[in-house]
Amino acid sequence: MDRPTALRLYETMLLTRLVEERLVLLYKQGHTMGSVYRSLGQEATACATALALGPQDIIGPMIRNLGSMLARGVTPKEIFLQYLGRAAGPSGGREHNNHFGGMARGIVAPTSMLGALIPVMAGVALGFRQRGEARVAMTWIGDGGSSTGAFYEGLNFAVVQKLPLIVVGESNGFAYSTSPEKQMKGPMSARSQGATTLVVDGNNSLEVLEAAKRARQVCLEGEGPVFLVCETFRMKGHAEHDDQRYVDPAQVEAWSKKDPLVHLEAWLRGQRWLPDPSHLKRLGDTVESQAEEAVSLR
Repeated sequence: MDRPTALRLYETMLLTRLVEERLVLLYKQGHTMGSVYRSLGQEATACATALALGPQDIIGPMIRNLGSMLARGVTPKEIFLQYLGRAAGPSGGREHNNHFGGMARGIVAPTSMLGALIPVMAGVALGFRQRGEARVAMTWIGDGGSSTGAFYEGLNFAVVQKLPLIVVGESNGFAYSTSPEKQMKGPMSARSQGATTLVVDGNNSLEVLEAAKRARQVCLEGEGPVFLVCETFRMKGHAEHDDQRYVDPAQVEAWSKKDPLVHLEAWLRGQRWLPDPSHLKRLGDTVESQAEEAVSLR
């Protein structure tokens, strides 16, 4: 791990948290179109995996993968405009949340249909192979989404065709309010359909980054898809309208001590690689100014 990569990872995770915190305030003030789906406590699974890819690779994020889009160059202002439903936003006010993409950045727009992006991204990966291109497709899935038919059909197709597809399994403890053991027997890693399976600590961003790089290499070597399972925890409810009353507070408290951002910050401090405090302040100021600018637009 080199310092520039580590700092980019840290800043992307921090930016994700800052943007989502500001979105929560906008939601509570009645500004956003729809609810806010946070990735609090699992920023590493989106940021580190996306940063492990090459610029030529393509991602298909889900609702809790805002960090992957920021890693690809989407700006906080674009996110705010999208959530506020502004005409100047990426989708012209026609969608909300992070439901927009752009092939110039290598982003296939998210969809509300859980699991549906896996066959879509398998098709993207198939296109890479047919063109003889050394590129990889990546998408994400949660506990609930891994119970859908699209998940199994898409991943099975990728396995049979040996496609360069990485499916990141975010094992975050809940499918909305349903715990994994109540909807599926066995761990998420058992749902791999024969794909190369890697299981990592999803709150250790450095481990996630290295595993994602390894997964990409497996795909480029023609070994077929990789199911990268990140064991983490959803620190907030399904969305801001969900008060999370079905979760044991002791479980939340235990996982709060495994905060991926705090973990990475401690590691950077040990390496004496922490960024300059004034730089981090400027990052926060940028988020605030772009949020205010988006609110002022109509």
